[in-house]
Amino acid sequence: MEDSTGPRSASQRGLPVVGEPRPERADARRNRLRVLEAADRLFTEHGVKNVSLDAIAAEAGVGKGTVFRRFGDRAGLAVALLDEREQELQAKMINGPSPLGPGAPPVVRVMAFLEAYLELLDRHVELFMDSENASDGARYRIGSYHLWHRHLALLIEAARPELDADYTAHVLLAPLAADLHNALRGQGFDLDRLKAGLTAVASALLSA
Repeated sequence: MEDSTGPRSASQRGLPVVGEPRPERADARRNRLRVLEAADRLFTEHGVKNVSLDAIAAEAGVGKGTVFRRFGDRAGLAVALLDEREQELQAKMINGPSPLGPGAPPVVRVMAFLEAYLELLDRHVELFMDSENASDGARYRIGSYHLWHRHLALLIEAARPELDADYTAHVLLAPLAADLHNALRGQGFDLDRLKAGLTAVASALLSA
């Protein structure tokens, strides 16, 4: 069970870690981040499939060879961008300020996580769809899903120990499937409406 006395490492809190840190030269890190930020802007504005490596390199102010050597192709770059954004969310969950990070009551942290994840999903839904639909059931095999599920299960167990925390965590993640989110956005659901609906469902499940 998780407490909220302060930040701890992922391993101390029983959370899996998305990705593994690798030693990186300062100049290589700067170039990588410039490329990822450029890709983020262009993907958001034009859609992943409508952006070339040449355009990303030009936006980042680096050579195309730099992008190609680091990421291979547009698909590799998209995967790296999604991984970077998921790691940023993970860092905020583990060591960031409350309520997304430690210090707030468990139910409040659940709500903060759902809202933060929904915002991330909304910004990068095309990347999430590619990741979750890479093969049948891919969504439930990727490491990030296990991380989000474990995080929610710990909080649910702390808030409502009589519930099946593992199952309830899956229930809360179900509305965050990229295909469903994309379909609802296509039907005219705006982000505020999606946040309100998800919060209402989570509150009903977790209210004492």
